[in-house]
Amino acid sequence: MYRFPFPAAASGHLIGFDTYYVSNPIWVRSDATTSPITFYVGKVFRVAVLAMAFVTYYVSSGPAASGAEPWTLDHALATALAQNFDIKIARLRIEAAQAMTQQAGAAWMPQVMLQGRYTDTNNSMMAFGSILNQRAFRSSLDFNHPGQIDNLNTTGTVAYNLYSGGRATAGRNAARAGSHAAEQDARATQNQLCAEVVKAYLNIRKAREAVAAVEAGVKAYETGVAAAHARFEAGQMLKADLLSLEVQLAQTRENLSSARHGAALAGRAFLFVLGLEATTGPVELAVDDPSLARLALPDTGDSSQRPELLGLQERIRAAEALVRAARGHRQPDVNAFASYQYDQGWKLDRHADSWTAGVSVDLNVFDGGQTSGKIRQSSAELAQVKEMLRKATLGIGLEVEQARLAHDDARERLAVTAQAVEQAEESATLSRARFEKGALLTADLIGVETRLIEARMRRAVAAADERIALADLRRALGLAPLDNP
Repeated sequence: MYRFPFPAAASGHLIGFDTYYVSNPIWVRSDATTSPITFYVGKVFRVAVLAMAFVTYYVSSGPAASGAEPWTLDHALATALAQNFDIKIARLRIEAAQAMTQQAGAAWMPQVMLQGRYTDTNNSMMAFGSILNQRAFRSSLDFNHPGQIDNLNTTGTVAYNLYSGGRATAGRNAARAGSHAAEQDARATQNQLCAEVVKAYLNIRKAREAVAAVEAGVKAYETGVAAAHARFEAGQMLKADLLSLEVQLAQTRENLSSARHGAALAGRAFLFVLGLEATTGPVELAVDDPSLARLALPDTGDSSQRPELLGLQERIRAAEALVRAARGHRQPDVNAFASYQYDQGWKLDRHADSWTAGVSVDLNVFDGGQTSGKIRQSSAELAQVKEMLRKATLGIGLEVEQARLAHDDARERLAVTAQAVEQAEESATLSRARFEKGALLTADLIGVETRLIEARMRRAVAAADERIALADLRRALGLAPLDNP
């Protein structure tokens, strides 16, 4: 999977739950007496460690999910968008970016400052200045020893920047572009989260269908063991064959326990993605979820509106503005200012006010190469973001193609496994009848039952994988997981 090299869209903490019954199962061994379904055990143990780490780590502020109402996919998506911590983090990033826009806009507003201080001194210069400000000068005043003079000074100043070499405009444009980029990052986080919610939701269904398949295998083996006991009592079966069936039944029950444990972990993972606290009871899903029908194949292959790409385009605009801001340091600063001052002295019992107004021009003639360095830095950062956009564009194109091929593969596997289940069920029905009549060996019956469980497992995996691959394809194209109702 391609990783985007920019902060918010790539470093979101969304977790992909590649749980127990995913594609490419690992068969532990397959012989006449050992069921290949034991491949789930190792996978379940790894997922168990992962899920226990999640449960230990996570303490949510959201409500508990132990309500009586079964979960639908629509409800799960709405809950995740309201409760998930990554969404909250993305919203806070938007708020921070908007605050930076507000700060940049301050350059266009006048600056108003109020200042007040009280002094009491016999310093000749300070005392003489206070005497002048209070309009208390006398011709008999000794400049070297003016005495102890107090003064209360209050000053109000208004300043306004008339020209800053374009830095104010560039700073505001950069802040606005940064805010828009943060919004696109939030969209990317939302799309990724929704895809993970769909995956976690379908993983629960997949795990429970796997449980149902193993339960059916347990029942089939129990029936076979009962028939084997009857044949053994009638002297028509060897003790070794009966024990083989009983051992296979025990192994299948063990696999059933692991499958149930995996289904419980899938429920925990689902709540983790939603941002909810783990509950003691099972996660209840709606039996007939109408929202699943809106998980449809997209009618477009255009990925140009991916929020990751739009966010990088906004970052390019921000970087271009920062280059203009850096070059603006070579231009003069022109500021207008006006101030009003009031002075009061109690030792001389005099007071007076005054005002000052003017225009200042500041030009940086030489700064040791600091401005040149800032221009080089901002230009390099602009080139870097442009390369990031190019890399992301190519990577997203590859991601879309991978998602499309994965969905095609999942659809083909679903069609093949559906046919395999029909054939395995018919074969199992015929083989059980032959076994009850003593016309089939125990090892052959074990093989038939095992293949039926395998086929049902594969169909459950393929059905969920097809839906998951479709959701991933929609995410790769920048689309919401579900069409609008």
